[in-house]
Amino acid sequence: MNTMPQNLNEHEAVGTFAPLREVSFRRIWVASVFSNFAQLFLGVGAAWEMTQLTDSPSMVALVQTAMMLPMVFVSLPAGAIADMYDKRMVAIGGLVVSSTFAAILAVLGFLDMLSPWVLLAFCSLVGAGVALYGPSWQSSIPEQVSLRNLPAAIGLGTVSFNVARSFGPALGGLIVLAAGAKAVFALTAVLYWPLLAAFALWKRKHVPSRLPPERMDRAIVGGARYAIHSPPIRTSFLRAFLYCLTSASATALAPLVAKDQLNGDAATYGLLLGVTGVGALLGALNVSQVRDRFATEATVRVLAIATGLPLIVIAMSQSLIITGLAYFVIGLANILNIALLNINVQLSAPRWVAARALSLYGSSLTSGVALGAWAWGAFASGIGVTNAHYVSGAVTLLTFLVGYWLPLSRDEEGEKDSVDIGFEPNVALGVSLRSGPIVVEVDYRVDPDRARDFYGVMMRMQRMRKRIGGFEWSISRDIEDMALWTERFHCPTWGDYLRMRDRYTQMDWDVQEEAQGFDQTPGGITIRRRLERPYGSVRWKADTPDPQQDTIQYIGP
Repeated sequence: MNTMPQNLNEHEAVGTFAPLREVSFRRIWVASVFSNFAQLFLGVGAAWEMTQLTDSPSMVALVQTAMMLPMVFVSLPAGAIADMYDKRMVAIGGLVVSSTFAAILAVLGFLDMLSPWVLLAFCSLVGAGVALYGPSWQSSIPEQVSLRNLPAAIGLGTVSFNVARSFGPALGGLIVLAAGAKAVFALTAVLYWPLLAAFALWKRKHVPSRLPPERMDRAIVGGARYAIHSPPIRTSFLRAFLYCLTSASATALAPLVAKDQLNGDAATYGLLLGVTGVGALLGALNVSQVRDRFATEATVRVLAIATGLPLIVIAMSQSLIITGLAYFVIGLANILNIALLNINVQLSAPRWVAARALSLYGSSLTSGVALGAWAWGAFASGIGVTNAHYVSGAVTLLTFLVGYWLPLSRDEEGEKDSVDIGFEPNVALGVSLRSGPIVVEVDYRVDPDRARDFYGVMMRMQRMRKRIGGFEWSISRDIEDMALWTERFHCPTWGDYLRMRDRYTQMDWDVQEEAQGFDQTPGGITIRRRLERPYGSVRWKADTPDPQQDTIQYIGP
């Protein structure tokens, strides 16, 4: 069901701020600015506090890792939960977690009970809350704005972060100087409250599925399989991971650049992050325009160069102005890159798996940043901060070449709501949602002269079936009757098969219809649905209860 509002005139030009005309999105977007301030304040306060607790560059860099790593492990389960349950309630739960642990961290700080590892632990716990509400928030954007406003709304999501990023680090640095990192931790807890209130006030129309929620492990596997078998999404993940991995030195080593290369203090560190945020804000405001005017692939390649060269400049510079300009360019390039890849994912993922796709995208970003921060911190400990920036800049420049191997695609954009495929399976055998495995076989009679074209369509069918829940897919051709082809795949249970039927988008159904267009069988294709290993359906003795009479029969969606 399409739950997206259609408030705007269809022929009205879509501008950068057009999504803010839609009330639910505007309220949540404004509140998200405060939560982004909270996250940035925590990062600044924790990084500077770590420099007071230890002189180890690796431990300082691990602050970034600690905040990002939970998103690698929590984001995918969080995305599955968001897809299965009410996104609004999941987001509220994540915000409560982040606010609570930030408050506990502040209390421990005021009691002088912090150590490097305690600080890292609580940064991870706050990050876990962010990882829980993040996929729910992002995947709910299509429910808050019209489809044609979606790219602009995604861009505004990055603007929300970068409004805070522009001023938050510098402001956080000033608060650290004036009141200490403990005050920053307390303020972090409070700044999650506006977004918590905005989600509480959102009157979201939750339409529950006709089927029970999936098991968590199957939901996670389903999300991962969709990403693996969707080339645009898979490529976006890999490109985002490589970019973040190679360029993570920019933020991970920024406290050491401020302290050692520029002989500054917390305010200097905040200033560097602030100008990075200003650059990112400028980039975020122009995401829609850049995407409309330039090919995404070419833009991402240019942005790799626009990130690598400033990293080398940072290594060479001891001037606050020159270093600040380099961070400004990095911020602009970074947010454009991340936003463009984010849009590719959002427009390629259907609604049933949107939160999981976004959580996997977030995991690719955060795992790149987390591993990169650890790696560049280790490099800095061994070869120095300056040389670490030289190496980081060089390898970031080399990611320009990845586009020739893994080019980005926009081929799968379009309406992503589920469609009713129109027919129901006939069921005579008594089956429950847990019955399985289910084997599906589809026979096609194809003119032998069109065999090559049919096989090409079936290769697309293979990707489609695997994306929406089919396992062990195969296509075979009869040796005796060369016009007869049989497609075969498995679903773990009858419930999984019914969910698969509910997941068809219009583009998926177009592939199905294109394949059926080759069939010459009178009356259409032949479909067989079978219960593999049907022991529970067999009446072994005369006095054994008949499962068909004792089991509730579930017929189709």
